[in-house]
Amino acid sequence: MFISFFSGVILVVGIIICIAVIGTNAKKISHADAYSNTAKLKRGNRIAGIVAAVLLLVLVAVPASIHTVDAGTIAVVKEFGKPVDTRTSGIYFDFWLTREYVTYDLTVQQEDIKAAAYSSDAQTMDIEMVVQYQIQPEHVIDIINNYGSLEHLSNRIQSVSIDKAKTVLSQKSAMNIIETRSTVSPMIEASIKEAISADYYVNITTVVLTNIDFSDAFENTVEEKMIAEQQKLKAQYEKEKAVIEAEKELEVSKLAAQAAVAKAEGNAEAALAIATAEARAIKLKSVEIARMLGFSINETKTDDTVEYDIDFSGKSFEEISVISDYLKYIEYLESWNGELPSTLVTDGKAQIILPATQAK
Repeated sequence: MFISFFSGVILVVGIIICIAVIGTNAKKISHADAYSNTAKLKRGNRIAGIVAAVLLLVLVAVPASIHTVDAGTIAVVKEFGKPVDTRTSGIYFDFWLTREYVTYDLTVQQEDIKAAAYSSDAQTMDIEMVVQYQIQPEHVIDIINNYGSLEHLSNRIQSVSIDKAKTVLSQKSAMNIIETRSTVSPMIEASIKEAISADYYVNITTVVLTNIDFSDAFENTVEEKMIAEQQKLKAQYEKEKAVIEAEKELEVSKLAAQAAVAKAEGNAEAALAIATAEARAIKLKSVEIARMLGFSINETKTDDTVEYDIDFSGKSFEEISVISDYLKYIEYLESWNGELPSTLVTDGKAQIILPATQAK
């Protein structure tokens, strides 16, 4: 590939040698016949001037005809404006008046793109993304024929990338974009790679959605929603914790009553008294825990009793179970005296009747 370059160098050296020989001969002639051969002297001067002009032209033309193609680039050779060949990295000699070199970068090109987009629920967003690509060296002449320059190709790639990013984002709601952001970028990349087909003569290497900026109003709404969800989770945790604690306390009361009944098993009257006392204790504990769990309790006092109506409306199955299971156990304890129980549990509420002296 260096043959043409060395040919040019040899040509220059030959011209210089010829000029030196002509100059020497002209000098000899001028000394031998300085007065009688004026015409020859003038002719020699003209020749020397012509040779000097040719030499000057060569000195200007030769360096301009030497072309260097750097590593990582490729040059398209244009002959009278028409692309005819390509050159990879190296040094070349092509006459500058007939041939022109247009260099293209083969390294990874990066487009930093900013655009406005809309979600499916009409939320505005400003997006930023990076698109990296490399031109295909074997198609560099096609690029110059179809796009003219890398700048025009770059503008086209940016336009396609923005259009495909907007299309992907418009198919998702704003909240869905936030929740599934890690999957949005690959979807945009796949869409851009599919759109930038073979006639773009580039290989898309990377597409990354680097930033999504929603409006301040929407971001404030999202923040408030997240705070509300955190508070809801906290309340749910506290509620579950209260249910567990209530179950523990009622279980302790139940076990204490069972132990007392078992201990007094040999004495019917004592057993009845203990069972009645424990039933009253659990009743009061049930009312206390029902209040703690947020049940609505209506208290009605008479001369001899205090009646508590516990409303189950709006409560979860777990919360109702905590109260109803133990009130049913109270019914069992009260059945020992042979009378109708003063504790009644139905689907809609629970009713507890205590002697007025015990309801404190």
